[in-house]
Amino acid sequence: MSAGKASSGANAGSAGLLVYRRRLDGPQVLLVHPGGPFWRGKELRAWSFPKGRIRQWEQPLAAARREFGEETGLEVDGPFLPLSPVRRSGGGLTFCWMTEADLDLSKARSNTFELMDRRGAPRSLPEIDAYEYCDAELALARIHKSLLPVLDEALRHLGVGPGRPVSGT
Repeated sequence: MSAGKASSGANAGSAGLLVYRRRLDGPQVLLVHPGGPFWRGKELRAWSFPKGRIRQWEQPLAAARREFGEETGLEVDGPFLPLSPVRRSGGGLTFCWMTEADLDLSKARSNTFELMDRRGAPRSLPEIDAYEYCDAELALARIHKSLLPVLDEALRHLGVGPGRPVSGT
């Protein structure tokens, strides 16, 4: 399946945007931390980039842009460089594009989801509870293991990776 076509059905996959910015000491990538009780207090291998399920008949890049907006309340204009899709444990693919943007994260706002508390009452929680631009070393430690190949590829495009300086100099 190419990065430009979505499949129909429940296993259409997910799509996201890996946003980066350049700094004198090297590039930084935007990572997000999932909200809710399961992820509370987890830092290593718990972060992601804004992404979500591709709706039936939706193009993956359109889904990635929509999900970015839903999870951050922010917009990015591109250009968008496609990265290699990764297969999820459930069998679907995660498509990702990288783009450069120095966003004001103080304005980031997540959509919410409802979870029943112990008494059975609905509780509204943010889908994303933290946003942070991370240098390569921190991003590699924090990113969920299923997304490590995407981050590795993005860092190679930015000149950071095996055999390359982390500082970007």
